[in-house]
Amino acid sequence: MTLTQAQVIADNVEKTYRELAAAAKPQARSRISHTPNGYIHLVAWSNASLLRVLVVRYTLTLHKSQYRTRIQIDDASRSTVANIEEGFARPTTKEYLNFLGFSQASLIEVKGDIQRLRQDGLLASLPGSSLGSLGIDLGDWHEALKASMISRAPTEPAPSKVLQIPLNSSKGFYRNLEEFTESPSASTVPHNSTILQTPLISYTFLYNPVDNLRPQDLTYEIFIELVNKTDWHLRKLVISLEDKLARDQKFYQVEQARIRGNVSWRR
Repeated sequence: MTLTQAQVIADNVEKTYRELAAAAKPQARSRISHTPNGYIHLVAWSNASLLRVLVVRYTLTLHKSQYRTRIQIDDASRSTVANIEEGFARPTTKEYLNFLGFSQASLIEVKGDIQRLRQDGLLASLPGSSLGSLGIDLGDWHEALKASMISRAPTEPAPSKVLQIPLNSSKGFYRNLEEFTESPSASTVPHNSTILQTPLISYTFLYNPVDNLRPQDLTYEIFIELVNKTDWHLRKLVISLEDKLARDQKFYQVEQARIRGNVSWRR
């Protein structure tokens, strides 16, 4: 065996020892949460949740010809929240960051739809209007939202509305609906109609400014304020996680260098 061959063998043996001695890449310990819904403490999640609620309240008032717009903006606002939740459950910081990226993209989609609704004259603009003008404090909303995530005793049934539906209706179905403030008696219902009872409010957050919100009070300025504040908190969250990821990677590199420095081949 030549000297060169012996050296190659020695180098391969030393490499094998290094690989066996190398520690597994450390996982981001801060990704471990004691509760499965730890994301409820994030301001970005709280703001995004409020945005979804306001979007749904507003889009329910859109004419049926705007059905596609309604579905798209509802889905985008939901995605903004859902990706924060799913990302939080991911085992690594890198995966978490990927899902926050999806959330940011959905938020931009919501912002674009809000701007188009204003341009199309479907959303009122009132300079000076704000979340504060609706009585909404984001800190108080966050506390109420967190409380709503905890199971609570059943409350009184939500108020409901009764719709009179002509049995022979087809085209223009929704235009033919009549609404009653109280449950009608059999004598007041036409023989060619049926009754459909649906809840006006299916859930309350026990936060009056949101529970009692009137969709007609929502404005372009209010939506943009909430979108911008949600975006700011998402960006802050991303920056903190990127810093953490950089620290994890640096720690891993230092550990590898330490191992390589301590393990040597001795003949």
